[in-house]
Amino acid sequence: MKAFLQSPLAAIAAALVAGALTVAAFAPLAVIPLPFLTLAGLLFLWRRTAAPQPAFWAGFAFGAGLFGVGASWVYVSLHDFGMMPAPLAAIGTLAYCAILALYPAAAGWCLARLGRAPLASALIAFPAAWTLFEWLRGWVFTGVPWLALGYSQVDSPLAGFAPVIGVYGVSFVTALCAGLLVIVLTGSGKARVAGGVALVVAFGLGQLAKQIEWTSPRGAPLKVALLQGNIPQDLKFQPDRYAMTLSIYKRLIEASKGQLIVLPETAIPRFLDAVDPSYLKDIERTAVGRRADVLIGVPIRNPEGRYFNSVVSVGASPSQRYDKSHLVPFGEFVPPGFGWVVKTFAIPLSNFSLGPENPKPLALAGQLVAPNICWEDAFGEEIIRQLPQATLLVNVSNVAWFGDSLAPAQHLQISRMRALETGRVMLRATNTGMTAIIDPRGGVAARLPQFVEGALEGEVQGYSGATPYVKLGNAPVVLMCVVLLGALVFIRRRVGRVGESR
Repeated sequence: MKAFLQSPLAAIAAALVAGALTVAAFAPLAVIPLPFLTLAGLLFLWRRTAAPQPAFWAGFAFGAGLFGVGASWVYVSLHDFGMMPAPLAAIGTLAYCAILALYPAAAGWCLARLGRAPLASALIAFPAAWTLFEWLRGWVFTGVPWLALGYSQVDSPLAGFAPVIGVYGVSFVTALCAGLLVIVLTGSGKARVAGGVALVVAFGLGQLAKQIEWTSPRGAPLKVALLQGNIPQDLKFQPDRYAMTLSIYKRLIEASKGQLIVLPETAIPRFLDAVDPSYLKDIERTAVGRRADVLIGVPIRNPEGRYFNSVVSVGASPSQRYDKSHLVPFGEFVPPGFGWVVKTFAIPLSNFSLGPENPKPLALAGQLVAPNICWEDAFGEEIIRQLPQATLLVNVSNVAWFGDSLAPAQHLQISRMRALETGRVMLRATNTGMTAIIDPRGGVAARLPQFVEGALEGEVQGYSGATPYVKLGNAPVVLMCVVLLGALVFIRRRVGRVGESR
């Protein structure tokens, strides 16, 4: 037993369990202290493992646990709603999670390549490597930023850093605190005290930063209504269900009192040019009579045959449109050479075209609204393209694809981080949940239960101004990570040359 506990296999098993446990730090459980413990354990394993290869596999195991549990909803979308055969759906989910696990594996490999550095150097290298590869995961091959470590701290004092350095900056500070915890637990007497003081300082600075008002109210308060039709995903695109879907949303619109009424992504499950014009005219007439605007999720096709995942407005303001620009691989577009994969499951409208990279906010209900569709709000630097001009953020989603899984709660947590980073209210209108109003501090002001039909009504405020993150994006934290790792590599090589000269 002792031999096993000291073996590389035991380290891999421990890393796998630590990664799986880390999922509980994210929504819906949100056990905030957990990442400090699990990442401290991972750092301890990496410190004990001197060679790059074992460090790579320990990092891969941690990632496999994190994404294997935290992104298990991929199987639900492929099998339960995409009708992919169970074995293929399982293989696809495992492959997806394995690819994502390569990023923490690469971080472990890089740390090991730095050699058996003193704990103080590892304290710098660990958060820098972790954050850099987390950022890379967020954009390589269109990016998968889901489960970035910083999201787990949206309710902790460390969330105060979000308006300054964004979610990846919060990831950096979280990993740094995990390293400090290792010092507190394993260091010498003075080192332990210094580590403990540094932990208190980190949390104290975060809490102080939370008190700063980065943005200021603009205009009069606005009444909003966010509609949740609760259309089952397996019925959403059924032709015999179409009339009932339109009836549900028309009834909810007519009953709502909002100046801005928002429907979910593809609320109308048919191309806009195929919708009965009288239906849209009725909605527009209702909105104009109340001096309101309605934002509708609907696919749009142009004469050339290209089609877009869009939102369009009707009502008192001139009609406007936003087209989704960050599409979901396989779900909304087919990467070259992977057409055969799409044939194994059933996803309607799986070849959308890209919208413009730099959209303009929509002038609606006296505010400048920055829409984003589905997982677009997982990309912070794309959200800030419409800022600081935009005064209000709106996300429309259809997470019915993931059933009663972890995905809806995780997505709500992501939206909360975007509100924090930008100092703006975020409105979320979803098909089956979680429809919510999020305040500029990332708090959920109001939310509808999942899997119920209804309208979430409330009063919100537009905001103007720019947080440091809105001005600079991810560049500062990425540059910091590159500089820190580069400096450690330089120091290691210089020390190595000095040693050889002796």
